[in-house]
Amino acid sequence: MATSQDQTNRARALWLTCLASTFRTALACTIVAITTLYGPPSLRNQVAFPTFSYVTVILIAPDATLGDTFRGFWLALYATIQSIGPATLSLWLIGPARLSSSTTALAVGLAAFVVVLPGEATHLVSKRIALGQIVIMYVFAFIKGGSTEAIMHPVHVAASTAVGVLASVLALLSPFPRLACREVKHHSKLLVENASERLKLFVKAFCAEDNASALASISRTKSLASTATKLIQTIKCHQESMQWERLPLKNLSQGNVNPGDRLQGLEIPLKGMEMALSSTPSFPVGVVDGELKSSLLKLVEEQMSLNRSIPCEDAITVLESKPEIDIRCLQTLQTIPQTHQDLSPFFFLFCISLLHGNLLATCSGTTAQDKLVIPQKQEAITSCKQCVIWSNFSMKVSSKRVMAAFKCSLSLGLAVFFGLIFSKENGHWSGLSVAISLAAAREATFKVANVKAQGTVLGSVYGVIGCFLFQRVLPVRLLSLIPWFIFTSFLQRSKMYGQAGGISAVIGAVLILGRSNFGPPSEFAMARITETFIGLSSTIIVDLLLQPTRASALAKVQLSRTLGALHECINSVTLQTGRAQLEDNQKCLKIQVEELGNLIAEADVEPNLWFLPFHSACYGKLMSSISKMMELLVFSGHAIGVLEQNSQGLEGSWKGIVHTMDCDLELFKKMVGPLISFFKEIALIKSVTVLEKEGLDDQENAKSCDLELGKPQTLNVYGLEDEEIDKIVSSYLLHSKEVVGKIPCQQSEELKGQIVLCLSALGFCLSGLIGATREIEDRIKELVQWENPSSHVSLYEISCKMHALQK
Repeated sequence: MATSQDQTNRARALWLTCLASTFRTALACTIVAITTLYGPPSLRNQVAFPTFSYVTVILIAPDATLGDTFRGFWLALYATIQSIGPATLSLWLIGPARLSSSTTALAVGLAAFVVVLPGEATHLVSKRIALGQIVIMYVFAFIKGGSTEAIMHPVHVAASTAVGVLASVLALLSPFPRLACREVKHHSKLLVENASERLKLFVKAFCAEDNASALASISRTKSLASTATKLIQTIKCHQESMQWERLPLKNLSQGNVNPGDRLQGLEIPLKGMEMALSSTPSFPVGVVDGELKSSLLKLVEEQMSLNRSIPCEDAITVLESKPEIDIRCLQTLQTIPQTHQDLSPFFFLFCISLLHGNLLATCSGTTAQDKLVIPQKQEAITSCKQCVIWSNFSMKVSSKRVMAAFKCSLSLGLAVFFGLIFSKENGHWSGLSVAISLAAAREATFKVANVKAQGTVLGSVYGVIGCFLFQRVLPVRLLSLIPWFIFTSFLQRSKMYGQAGGISAVIGAVLILGRSNFGPPSEFAMARITETFIGLSSTIIVDLLLQPTRASALAKVQLSRTLGALHECINSVTLQTGRAQLEDNQKCLKIQVEELGNLIAEADVEPNLWFLPFHSACYGKLMSSISKMMELLVFSGHAIGVLEQNSQGLEGSWKGIVHTMDCDLELFKKMVGPLISFFKEIALIKSVTVLEKEGLDDQENAKSCDLELGKPQTLNVYGLEDEEIDKIVSSYLLHSKEVVGKIPCQQSEELKGQIVLCLSALGFCLSGLIGATREIEDRIKELVQWENPSSHVSLYEISCKMHALQK
């Protein structure tokens, strides 16, 4: 449980972050206001669209580091080249006087298609700026008609963009630059301290004399784990910014450009310790004697695990490593436990060894901590590409990009068209609301549209009130934005509004309080709210037409895919061929699990309408069980890797030594593998009633299934019996004990201790995988029953019917 001091520190850090973001955003908006309202007439004539200057600031400045701002500068330049050039040529050839509502919407749609088509090759900020420029250029060209200059009009748009970008750069340099490398260094230090505190609590729980003390220590790690997740996310967010700072500030930002990926290696062993303690039936732990306890506490005090886990020395301040402290005490356990209930302590010590980096299941030149991290999305995608035919993959990618570009094009075109029909003078607001809110991936359409609308209304109302109170004093109006920036900074970090709602609220207020001579504020606010509603409605309509499949249906399909990837991982667990194939399958599984999590989050917030409500609780439990199995497979891979390397120091053939244990693993895979495969198929069932109509009656199905399997009907084919589980794990432990007994006496106790820890850890993972499979079985049954409330669901009967239909 978090202490009051921890809560105070977190609140202070949040306030400081929000105040710093507010200061720089307010300063950037002030620079834009001074430039567009009090600047030289020649400059004001060039910056003809201060609205877009403010929009550019809001897209770049909030929560930005210096690297983000430099990146935003080049992205804005690229967006300007991408949009201004074609628009200038089009206006020069067609002529602004010939534009109509329909042709303007068509031109905007075609230009948007070209901008979005490159997909991930173009940064999201660049796309938003380019789309906003396109809307401003074509819509205002239509509004002004023949008085629009085909050459100078795009130049004015580019100048307005440049003012916003330069204001953001100047604001980030004042009073001193906020460097991403400093942010990473600070948060990395906090993460190391967080991991150190959690390690102390875990060891304290492991050495506890009673259950109450152990549970108290474990509960205190929960909030620390949540904080660690946020710290890792923050570090990863600043990684790209560090690269942009390397050239202009070479001496200040050297170091590892991907510290978040390596720092995440700290989390995996700590997660394993939590799993081990949660699986411990009672305290005190039997294997903890006085010597082991004192050694563990001494290790924690010296914090050697953290000293050896440092990813980049220049980014983290650490204690000096003390080479006289070693962890040979962890290898003092020389005997394999008798039952799977006694495996938890061995797995805990195995995780401590991983954290210290002493189990080097790696190739030369690579640290153990590097191997602890499953490669991230880009590397995983590269591996998964080998699993599909290149031509089909390219076709899918191309069609995905074309569909995304077409959706954006159609949404923007419809928004501009209906916006101009409603109000020619304010028609650009409907298009801008779509342009600046372009998403990089699929999102919860209704929820995002809702928070955007609410944010626009909140910001507009605040702007109207500010204009009413300080109508004739523009400097005071600008100052009144500061409390609003603070409020919206918190809004962007809230679950209710998020970034989309917070940005909409900021823009709604800035466009009213930061400008002059735009008519009565209340009328402008109503017109903009209406136009924003038109733009959001266009987006929703296009999503429903071109993306009719609900997130709940996609989550159901993705669940089946994830179970398929899990099945491949389980079949890759072997001692004979090592961990290479298992690691490749883990990368694919990680992608599928992440996609499943995204779809579950989206389905949880989409409206039910006339559809069956989404069973988010059941999907959440399934996600938890699958994630647990994924983590156990990671530990299994490391245990196998360590055994594979240590086998080089043993006499005789390693494959011959572990042959009996590999037979146990094959039996484990034959038990769990078909279950996971069955869950994959049953997850796609739409209706049990339809399945009953298509199949045979229950008795014939059960009879044919039993005859085919050659087993009596009383045996639950698709279910894990406790006796079978105990039999497999006990057999594995017995054979592991035989393997340890074959280790020559002349071998060091440290090597023998490492093998004992690894074999025990693998046994713990097998037991955990079987337990998680039983949890998935219960959740699958609950999910099928939820989707078929009028039917009695029996997985055994469903399996027989599916088996009969496959004949």
